[in-house]
Amino acid sequence: MTRIADHFAQLRSRRTVALIPFVTAGDPDLETTAQALLTLDQQGADFLEVGVPYSDPLADGPVIQAAATRSLARGTTLNAVLEMLRQLTPQLKSPVILFTYYNPILAVGPEAFLDRLKACGISGMVIPDLPIEEGETLRTLAQARALEIIWLAAPTSPQARLQNLAAVAGGFIYLVSTTGVTGMRTQVADSVKTSIENLRSLTTLPIAVGFGISTPDQARQVAQWGADGVIVGSAFVKLLQEKPAEERLIALGQFCRSLKDALSV
Repeated sequence: MTRIADHFAQLRSRRTVALIPFVTAGDPDLETTAQALLTLDQQGADFLEVGVPYSDPLADGPVIQAAATRSLARGTTLNAVLEMLRQLTPQLKSPVILFTYYNPILAVGPEAFLDRLKACGISGMVIPDLPIEEGETLRTLAQARALEIIWLAAPTSPQARLQNLAAVAGGFIYLVSTTGVTGMRTQVADSVKTSIENLRSLTTLPIAVGFGISTPDQARQVAQWGADGVIVGSAFVKLLQEKPAEERLIALGQFCRSLKDALSV
């Protein structure tokens, strides 16, 4: 069993819905990213998703795109992100999931990339531009290293494709709550409940919902619909960007705790 699968099994045994915050590495800088991850880990996060800044983030909305642009402008590199995580993961109780597009993996080489992730204490990855039909080789290499590739299920995915995804997925399934890119929205579509129920009929894996969740009420609603995890990204990224340096970690921790409290009701 991988660390992600084991951690979800523990949460399920306690009937606890997982909170999965996302931050963009290097925005505003890598030192702040490390401090933010420690704060989130201490204030209720169950997993930590860390985005590698990329120049063409096709799945990301304006908030995370802007964060990636700022991070890259500061000179953040994949090597620097991984080195930061290598030093940080021994201090974290939450498994770390890397969010990266496929081109950096291809540039490094799949085996070397996965070996580096393993050495850095990373437990898995989300690769939004790698379809399951083209991911078999990487999936096999990852399994040999007890690393999980987390696959995305979209609200527009045909039933046959969801069945194929459920057959190869590990760790958990990342259910995209809406068509389009990441970002904060005023409400979560009622269709998410149907999507959760449909996926539940296809797999026993945990289902975590992301894209568009930004408030405790939205997180609570998704949990009440039966999700095993809630992923919140743009709201955390926006908070880190907008708050003054002396306030951001306190505000980050308070927001994280408010989300976790909402999932505990």
